[in-house]
This record gives sequence, C-alpha cells and structure tokens, in this order.
Amino acid sequence: MTPLHGQVPDAPVSTSVVGARRGLAALCVTVTTSYGVLFYAFPVLAPSIATDTGWSLMTVTALFSASQVIAGLVGIPVGRWVQARGPRPAMTVAALLAAPAVVAIALAPNLWRFTIAWLVAGAAMAGLFYPPAFAALTHWYGKGKVRALTALTLAAGLASTVFAPLAAALEGAWGWRSAYLVLAVVLLVVVLPLHAFALPRGWVPERGGRQGDRGRGVRTVVRSRAFWALTTALALGSFTVYAVMVNIVPLLEGQGFGTTEAAWALGVGGVGQVLGRLVYAPLERWAGPVFRVVAVLGACSATTFLLALVPGPLGLVLSIAVLAGMARGILTLLQATAVADRWGTEHYATLNGIMHTPLMLAIALAPWAGAALAGPLGGYPAAFMAMGALAVLGALIALATRTKRERGTATTHS
Repeated sequence: MTPLHGQVPDAPVSTSVVGARRGLAALCVTVTTSYGVLFYAFPVLAPSIATDTGWSLMTVTALFSASQVIAGLVGIPVGRWVQARGPRPAMTVAALLAAPAVVAIALAPNLWRFTIAWLVAGAAMAGLFYPPAFAALTHWYGKGKVRALTALTLAAGLASTVFAPLAAALEGAWGWRSAYLVLAVVLLVVVLPLHAFALPRGWVPERGGRQGDRGRGVRTVVRSRAFWALTTALALGSFTVYAVMVNIVPLLEGQGFGTTEAAWALGVGGVGQVLGRLVYAPLERWAGPVFRVVAVLGACSATTFLLALVPGPLGLVLSIAVLAGMARGILTLLQATAVADRWGTEHYATLNGIMHTPLMLAIALAPWAGAALAGPLGGYPAAFMAMGALAVLGALIALATRTKRERGTATTHS
C-alpha cells in the first residue's frame, strides 16, 4: 500500500512505546466499562425511566440520541488533543466528567436537568469510547495494530453481555435511579484511576513531512470519492446496527417477551460481537477491503430482516441476536482499520476523527429513529425492515469505495 505524500510507511512503534501492553490492558477494561455504563445500560433502563417519570419513551430516547450528537461533535477536538498529547490527558478528563454526569442523570428531578446531564455525558463519551482508544493503539502498535485493535474490541464486545443484565438486575432490585448511581460509582473507581495511572505517559507526535505537506495529504484524501463513499456506507451500517441494538428490547417486549428475556437478547449480541471479531483476521487475509464492507453490511441487513420477521421461539431469536452481534462486531473492526488500510497511519487520528463524526451522528440518530419509525410504520417489526433496507443501501454504496491503490492490489485478494 502506497502511503500518503510525505508519509513514512507504517512503523512498528510498539517496541518503542514503554507501557503499551499495560495501556492496552487498561483500555480493554475502561472502554468496556464506559460503553456498558454510558450506552448499553440505557436501552434496558429507558422503559422504566419513561414509566417512572411520565416522560414519553420517544423523548427519553431522543435525549440519549442528543448525547451521541454531542459525542460526535466533541470527538473532533478530542481527536486533535489525542494526536497532540496522547490519550492519557483526554481520557482522564473524560472519566472525571462522566461520573458526575451519570449521578446527575440518576438524580435529575425534571426533564430539563435530565437533558443537561445527558449532554454532559455525551461530551464525556467522546473521550471514553472507541475513537481515542483506536488512535492510541494505532500509534503505539504500528504494524501490530490489528492484533491490538482486535484485542480491545473483543473485550469491549462483552460490554452488553455484562452490563445489560447487570442494569436489569439493578433496576429490578432498586429502580433505575439507584441503578445509575451504582454505575456512576463503577466509572469512578474503575475507569478514572486506570486512565490516570495505567496509560503510558510518553507520547511522540506523528512524524512525517512538513506541516503543509501533511495538510495537503489530508485534504487530498478527504476530497476523494472513495473516502466519502466509505464514510457514507459505514454510517448507514452503523445507523442500522445501533438502531437494532437499542430498539431490540421494545421489539421483543412487543412480541410478548419480558424485560429480562429482552435484556438477555441484547446481552448475547455481545457474545456475537466477540465471535465476529475472531472472524475478522482470516476475513482480512482472503477478502479485499471492498468485498469486506459489502459482505458485512449485507450481513447486518440480513440479520435485521430476520429479527423483524421471526417472533419466536426465544431460542431462535437469541440465535439471530448472536448473528446480528457478529455482524456488528466485524463492522467495528472495519471502522477501526479502514483508514489505515487505505491511507496509512501518519494521518490516522485526523482522518479517523473526520470519518467518525458522521458515524457518531448516525449512531446518535439511530435510537430515536427506531422509536420514531415504529409509530408511522405500524410497529417495531416494520421499523426493523426499514432499517435493514438502509443497510442494503450502504452495501451498494460500498461498491464505490475502491481506491486506486486497491485496484492495483485487487488481484492479491482474488
């Protein structure tokens, strides 16, 4: 793969970064916990929040979506901060912000304060979720980045498996407010100290050509058809899988399953994510980048259609949820590696930050859109059919993501 203008080819930086393995282990714990508390607990607790407060489920879900919008927008300056100073300062500040934000969610006496708390939590998500961790591992590990990224996503894939049933158990015992208070304590005692003390302190900014050359290299990629086709395709795929994940609980409750059974369906999706990420390495070896994107988005579409069309029994629904989780897990690794696979690692943090902003916005709209579509379309099964169609559209757009470099190397993947 030819690097960008002025770029030094991928370097095995893992040997020169003291504490990279410790940092990877810490990120496996903190990213998993952050997703579990700030994302996966919500679809389990949302129905109880709506019932207890009298706010509509659509309103509560829209506020959660707004937090994802904030995460996407704040992700741009966070990405620049990480690129310049490393992940430790940004991720530590994010953890300091997240814990009181979750406490504020739990104690909010009215919708106005509930809204502010979720927006603050969204700003914290920008420093706790995948993008800064992906940038850190890509910088630390160089040519070994795929193994490091796979290890991280394998661990974080268990977030829903652990935290969805945990949130259901806490809600059943003490209610949704106490559940969020307990989860805030988890952020404070687990995520904050690991970010502050376990992440490597040293950070060497990316090397390359002169500043002007680096800027031109970024602009050339961002203006290319392949970059925006890839971004659009991955955004549509992200929209589908996150809308499915957040709305699978009300879908299954509408089909007669209880909240605990629906939470387990959400949880086993995390097991599927782990299995999918184990499949990614061999898939990368024998399939080209374009085929991988098309195939994975096709799998996202197929499993979404199946969830819409299969009302039971529970064992079959759980099996489909595992397959949906596999597709979602592979999609996460595609998002982590797509930029470096095509354009190298020198500008990874900048390009990945640009690409992930539309992805985060799509993820932000996904929970709200699922609930919004269910009304006019006549229920959650029809909404899932519509979301599956969007993934099909993404697969078609992915056919336009081949770069000139990929055309030159396509025969190696045939």
